[in-house]
Amino acid sequence: MIKIKTDIKKMCSVRGEVTVPGDKSISHRAVMLGAIADGTTHIRGFLKGADCLSTIDCFRQMGIDIEVSDEVITVHGKGLHGLTKPQDILYTGNSGTTTRLLCGLLSAQPFDTDITGDSSICRRPMGRVTKPLSLMGADIENEYCPLHIHGKKLKGINYNMTVASAQVKTALILAGLYADGDTVINEIEKSRDHTELMLGAMGANITVNGLQICVGQTDRLMPQEITVPGDISSAAFFLVLGAIMPDSDITIKNVGINPTRTGIIDVLLDMGANIEIFNERIATGEPVADIRVRTSKLKGVKIGGAIIPRLIDELPVIAVASLFAEGTTVIADAQELKVKETDRIKAVTDELKKCDADITPTDDGMIINGNKPLHGADFEVYGDHRMAMSLAIAAQLAEGPSTLSDISCVAVSYPDFFNDFYGLGL
Repeated sequence: MIKIKTDIKKMCSVRGEVTVPGDKSISHRAVMLGAIADGTTHIRGFLKGADCLSTIDCFRQMGIDIEVSDEVITVHGKGLHGLTKPQDILYTGNSGTTTRLLCGLLSAQPFDTDITGDSSICRRPMGRVTKPLSLMGADIENEYCPLHIHGKKLKGINYNMTVASAQVKTALILAGLYADGDTVINEIEKSRDHTELMLGAMGANITVNGLQICVGQTDRLMPQEITVPGDISSAAFFLVLGAIMPDSDITIKNVGINPTRTGIIDVLLDMGANIEIFNERIATGEPVADIRVRTSKLKGVKIGGAIIPRLIDELPVIAVASLFAEGTTVIADAQELKVKETDRIKAVTDELKKCDADITPTDDGMIINGNKPLHGADFEVYGDHRMAMSLAIAAQLAEGPSTLSDISCVAVSYPDFFNDFYGLGL
C-alpha cells in the first residue's frame, strides 16, 4: 500500500442512510469452513477487504477452487481431509485472524506449512495460539511469524482459556474437529461465537453450554448458503459520528447484532446516545437489524469487565466518543489493545493528545476527561485501519485542519469508508 497524507474535509452535519461492508469475522470463517465442507458453499455479502482476500488466497494455495464475483463468493469445498500442501509459504498480509485460525486448522493436516505476513503481523504474538495448540500435540515453530507448522495427529484436551479471545478459541475448535477425543474449551468471558454458530449449522460435532464449548472429531461438514450481515465494527464509526455531530441523523442498514458483538451499542446507550434498533430479523443464523443514531448529549462512563470482549475492536472510536462526553470515561481490562495492529492504548492516547485531548494511558486502558476544546492535528495512523477511521471522526469536531498520515490501510476492513463517510455530509 502507498502511503498518501490526506486532508480531512469538514462537514457541518451528517444525514442519510449507509450500508457497511460484510462482517470481517464471519467472512473469514465462511471461507475457511466452506473450504473443508463437502460440496459448494455460496457466500453473499462477503467483505472484499484485504484481510479476507488474504484468507481466500491462502485456501486457493491449498487446492480449493474459490470463485469471486460481484455478488457471491463460491467455495468448492473438498471436505475435512481435502486440503493439499501449498507449494509456497502462505502469506496472510495484515490478517491476524487468518494467521491464528490457520494455526489450528493446519496443525492437524498431513503436511507441513509455512505462514508469514506483513511487518505488522510479524510483530504480533502467536504464542497465545501456539501454546494451547501444543497441548493437543501440535508442532509449531516460533511464537512470531514466520511460523513453521508440522502437521500432526492431535488429541483432545480440556483447556481453560487465559484470555477472552475468539481467535484463540476458534483455533482450538478447528484443531478439535480432527483430534482424537473431545476438546473442551472453558471461556473466561463470552467472546464472539460466529464459529460455533456456523459449525453447528454445518453439522459439526460441537455443543455449547454457557462458557463451555465441547468439540469432537467430525466426519463431515455440510456446505451452506451464507449471507454475511454488515459488520458492527464498521457501523461503530457511524454510530459515534451521528451521536457527536450537530444536527445529525444516520441510519445504518443490515447490521449484524450478534449479542457477543453489541458492546458498542450498550456503551453508547449508557452514555446517553439516541439510538434506535429496528427491523430486527435472522439471516443465516445471525441476528440482523437496522440502526438509527441521532445527535446526542453524551456523558462519561466506566467500561470494563465482561463487556470488553464484546467491543475490543471498537474501543478506539469509543475513546473518540468520550472526548465529546460530559465528565470522565474510564476504559479498563483492555490489555488486548496492546496486541492489535499496533499498541492501540499508546496509539490512541498519543494521537488524541496532539489535539489537546485530556487523555491518559493506563496499563489496561485509558482515562478520558471529555468536553475539552480540541484543535486539528497531523495524525499518524500506524497502518491501522481502525486508527485511521477513528481519527477521521475526531477530526470532524476539532477546530481547524487535520491530516491523516495514510488512509490506504482502511482497505483492510472498509475499502469504501471515506466515500460513505463524506457521502453523508452536509
